[in-house]
Amino acid sequence: MNKYFLIFFVSILLASCSNKDEVVYMQSLDGVWNKKKELKFELNVEETSPKNIVLVVRNNNDYPYSNLFVKAYVKSEADKNFKVDTLNYILAKPNGEWIGSGFGETKEILFLYKNNYTFPKKGKYIIGITQAMRTNDLKGIEDVGIKIQNVTQP
Repeated sequence: MNKYFLIFFVSILLASCSNKDEVVYMQSLDGVWNKKKELKFELNVEETSPKNIVLVVRNNNDYPYSNLFVKAYVKSEADKNFKVDTLNYILAKPNGEWIGSGFGETKEILFLYKNNYTFPKKGKYIIGITQAMRTNDLKGIEDVGIKIQNVTQP
């Protein structure tokens, strides 16, 4: 019951703090990210102006590593062939201090995935993310999401 209240509260908070120039999609992992669990975020792209695609990661002190390897892709619904990127993001300083921000054990950090990315055409797209660490059940990852930001041209 508390989990559903927390999800509802975070959804309301994100909606109230949202900016018209960015949209955030989050998925809860309850502290464990299985290697076979692919997180899929479905987008309806209505304009083809440049966007930044940012990976949002929330981890806690149970996370045993200082980095996070992920595999990610962006594809339209119709695409059969698409490129998968392997990315390495740093979550902690060499002394073990988390880089992310937040109160208590949970820290949130943003990683740029695609800079000035232009979707080829309007329509439905899927962004997929899987963890690529050398463990099947990755502990300490609470939530993963994406933030789509409009790029403002000078």
